[in-house]
Amino acid sequence: MRRYLRIVVLCLACGFCSLLYAFSQLAVSLEEGAGGGGGKPQAEAVSWLAGGGRGAARGAGSADSAAHPSRSDRYSLNIQPVQRIHLAVVACGERLEETITMLKSAIIFSIQPLQFHIFAEDQLHDSFRGILDNWSFLQTFNYSLYPIIFPSENAAEWKKLFKPCASQRLFLPLILKEVDSLLYVDTDILFLRPVDDIWSLLKKFNSTQIAAMAPEHEEPRIGWYNRFARHPYYGKTGVNSGVMLMNMTRIRRKYFKNDMTTARLRWGEMLMPLLKKYKLNITWGDQDLLNIIFFHNPESLFVFPCQWNYRPDHCIYGSNCQEAEEEGIFVLHGNRGVYHDDKQPAFRAIYEALRNCSFEDDNIRSLLKPLELELQKTVHTYCGKIYKIFIKQLTKSIQDRYDRPPKER
Repeated sequence: MRRYLRIVVLCLACGFCSLLYAFSQLAVSLEEGAGGGGGKPQAEAVSWLAGGGRGAARGAGSADSAAHPSRSDRYSLNIQPVQRIHLAVVACGERLEETITMLKSAIIFSIQPLQFHIFAEDQLHDSFRGILDNWSFLQTFNYSLYPIIFPSENAAEWKKLFKPCASQRLFLPLILKEVDSLLYVDTDILFLRPVDDIWSLLKKFNSTQIAAMAPEHEEPRIGWYNRFARHPYYGKTGVNSGVMLMNMTRIRRKYFKNDMTTARLRWGEMLMPLLKKYKLNITWGDQDLLNIIFFHNPESLFVFPCQWNYRPDHCIYGSNCQEAEEEGIFVLHGNRGVYHDDKQPAFRAIYEALRNCSFEDDNIRSLLKPLELELQKTVHTYCGKIYKIFIKQLTKSIQDRYDRPPKER
């Protein structure tokens, strides 16, 4: 009898332990689901990259908040964990408004939930939090804020390369170690169709491709690289890095051909030697370094059409992006400051319309008519003459996302 009693007690104890384990695993999974893209891996990367010194100390506090996001730093859908689209941007100086407008355009049309990785100077963090926290009712995105992070021994040199903080994008595979794939965009990007669609291009990569960008120019006669570059560049006219889709797992694993040594180098081993060799010959900073890398490793690049990175160069001297003429502009890139001056009023009209747009469905639906009227005022410019390509895809995106019944979206 005592033997049976002992067996019963043992079984009850085992059952109780199993329940405790199950509940603990459930709690861990729920916490991971709420935590978004921040977390300990980023903090470790910050420590490894930043090293010691004043810059590291200043970044450590910001890194800690990324490693342990507060409730205000994360918003997630109240559903089972789903695939998130990871979007990164680097904001320095007076780029807060541009960045917020870009994030808004991503949210308005996207279908899958978004994970934003925002790298910004410390003085911008409170402003980002204040605005993004007010969007918490959307429940369609998470965000993580990071300090500007460069290897401490060369931080000053990297930060002043081209524009402040621009070269941060080169280090994203080394910082966001737990992120498999990432879409990097400049602050002056506007999405005119769902981010999901450019994200789906990852599935079109072949086994050797690790990143995707658009050509710098479609027309060689006005190309910069083929006329002026003093360094190697990809293809006939180079590539533009303002919209860059990355399989970061492949980037971290790959050994790259280069012209500095006969040995192949990994991404993190290659960057500083590359800068030292070419720093007197490059004009566009990190973009030039990327062109050099993919010149030596052309099999690693997937090139997507110009409509995914449409810039003033595509219309300033006449239309030269055929894909945009046929299907409209998918991603608008307002480089050269055209959102903020009168040189390209068609670009500025799109920017102001999305900047002033709220998230209410009716407000988004009513965006098109006043925007078209503004665009009609720009026909005195080459870009304005083809203004319909600026709203062709935008019209479709609004119809698909907001004019259909909820069940059909």
